Amino acid sequence: MTTTPSAVRRERSLRTRIVLLGVFGLTVGLALGGITLIGALGFALNRTANAEAAKTAQGVVALIREDVLRPPAPVPVAGTDVRVQVVDDRGRVRHSSVGADRLVPMLHPDELSRATAGERVLIDGVRLGIEGPVLVVPAGVDTGDGRLTVLVAKSMDDLYQSANVVRTALLVAFPLLVVVLAIVGWRVVGATLRPVEELRRGAEEITGSGRAGRLPVPASRDEIHRLAVTLNDMLARLDTARARQRAFVADAAHELRSPLASMRVQLEVAQRLPGDTDWPAFADDLMLDADRLSRLVDDLLLLARADDSAEAARRTAPVELGELLTDLAARYPDVAFTAPAEQFWTDGDADALRRAVSNLLDNAGRHARSTVALTIGTDAGRHLIAVTDDGPGIPAADRERVFDRFTRLDDARARDAGGSGLGLAIVREVVRLHHGTITLADATPSGLRAEIRLPVLPE
Repeated sequence: MTTTPSAVRRERSLRTRIVLLGVFGLTVGLALGGITLIGALGFALNRTANAEAAKTAQGVVALIREDVLRPPAPVPVAGTDVRVQVVDDRGRVRHSSVGADRLVPMLHPDELSRATAGERVLIDGVRLGIEGPVLVVPAGVDTGDGRLTVLVAKSMDDLYQSANVVRTALLVAFPLLVVVLAIVGWRVVGATLRPVEELRRGAEEITGSGRAGRLPVPASRDEIHRLAVTLNDMLARLDTARARQRAFVADAAHELRSPLASMRVQLEVAQRLPGDTDWPAFADDLMLDADRLSRLVDDLLLLARADDSAEAARRTAPVELGELLTDLAARYPDVAFTAPAEQFWTDGDADALRRAVSNLLDNAGRHARSTVALTIGTDAGRHLIAVTDDGPGIPAADRERVFDRFTRLDDARARDAGGSGLGLAIVREVVRLHHGTITLADATPSGLRAEIRLPVLPE
């Protein structure tokens, strides 16, 4: 089986990829730096040699102008790697330094023309008895016998050797430096990624055990520390959601078991005593239990849709709350409601909002002594829907708890009245999905006032 390059790249660990990338960048950087250094060094050495040769040429020009050169005395120069000739316009050597040819000019006519034109001229040092390349710098001077040209030849061998030494040192040092830094980088990256590996092992242990747990949080206050904290927060939320789901399923099963058990008992009695069974009353009892099951299933489905925020968002549309409450109040003849003269527009799911207000009215009707009132208005830039009853109310300490699913302050009475403990939970989820708020407060002079505030639809 052939392994493709992409498969090889996928098989490499993050640590390997980071180190390889760092080594590659370091190699490229050192190579560019070395090339730049060698180039700058060569430029500096050539410039220095040219300046020294030009300075020597100007010194010889000064001697010629002062007429202190007398053949056969040699032209005085410093150093053994410098040769000087003074030639006339016919190409004859008029003066020379020690080691320079007294008869043959060091430059050929074409080379001399290029040199005097400002071009840099390098010749082989064999001509002058010098090793390596030689730089020749000219300087002209006018005399009574005509124009003379001073030619200064400076050996570049020592300079080139210095550049070669630096180049060789870089070629040897750079690979060693890359290897050393690669080893250091491997250790540093390994130490940096060790908390990530610990996080992975912790996640693997949590996944394998199926129990709630927490990932190890490194002591360093860096990105990995923040990642571990965030992941632990996520695990805590998942644990809470899982516990809530288990409790929800258990409560739902318990609520479903009660009417099913009642129906089963009634059916068993009717089956054993068919002649003594009041079949019309039996059918009515079964219908009550069936209605209770139907309401419970509808409530569970509504909560499931509310938990799916994306599904709820797809069902939104402009809703006129005044018309919605007018239609809803018509089904509750005992509810006091006055149809508003103005319109109250919001964005949402009309069926869900109708169900939320209906749940509040049902809850108020079960506990009211005589009256239930439904009103709509505006408050602080939001639509305000209020349901008020004159019942016993809810203690302030329990007003947040009643919104939990399957919560009853009076469990036996709520079940007998047909309540499942999901009504207010549905109200809160519906209002939350509509970006609103639901609060419970004391009514005046007594009772409970439930207030729903919903955002106003922009015109």
